[in-house]
Amino acid sequence: MKDLKVTNCVKTQEMVVMLNVSCISPNANQPRKSFEDAPLFALADSIHRHGILQPLSVRQTEPGKYELVAGERRLRAASLLKMQKVPCIIIEADEKTSAVMAIVENIQRRELNYFEEADAIKTLKELYAMTQEQIAQTLSVSQSYVANKLRLLKLNEKQKEMICQNSLTERHCRAIIRIENEEKREEAIKHIIKYALNVTSSEIYIEKLLEDKRTAIAKKPKKLKDIRIFYNSIDKAVESVRNLGIDVESKKNEKGDFTEIVLIIPKNKI
Repeated sequence: MKDLKVTNCVKTQEMVVMLNVSCISPNANQPRKSFEDAPLFALADSIHRHGILQPLSVRQTEPGKYELVAGERRLRAASLLKMQKVPCIIIEADEKTSAVMAIVENIQRRELNYFEEADAIKTLKELYAMTQEQIAQTLSVSQSYVANKLRLLKLNEKQKEMICQNSLTERHCRAIIRIENEEKREEAIKHIIKYALNVTSSEIYIEKLLEDKRTAIAKKPKKLKDIRIFYNSIDKAVESVRNLGIDVESKKNEKGDFTEIVLIIPKNKI
């Protein structure tokens, strides 16, 4: 994927300033939800040895108060080290721009899993009323890329948790979401995990499930969706007989919970 850009939306102060950690609040639209302990401790150790090499980006929300735009892991690592101040660059950005920048930075660094990225794209779509085309342009990706990410959100939270815990890939997910029924989808996920199916084997397995369903539907007897179709068929049959010169009489009688249809055919006309 190409490098991502956010253009024509921010102004920055060239000067790096030292801000108190206590004055910086997390970004409410931070797309990354999980931060593993080991990499975070490794970053803290690096900062302890070499300092913060890349300043955090923040925006001022009120005098003396700032919201983090980019640098969540650096801020967390600094907190672990009980640092009082961190180097920051203050940017002029509204809430929407701040959210977009946070998403862009995480995607650039490959720090989001595919569900977090899908949730972030959903935030842009719903909270800020951006179209898929606008999101694609903002993130420098194709519109199909955005659409495919959003499709992953068809999975419920339990299914996503099972998938993440067992390190299934995004391609696994794309195959799994072809199953519409929630219960059947969960059974498929358990089967894939139990037998450690790779992507190709999973796709074959799911295609077999869908083919079996299509076959079952094809074999299932069709029911009359509208009883009027049945009545019309009888009326046409009666009319055909009348056209042959036979004076058939048709009566329809409502009998409580059923309808009685009586055909009266004169014997001397047969």
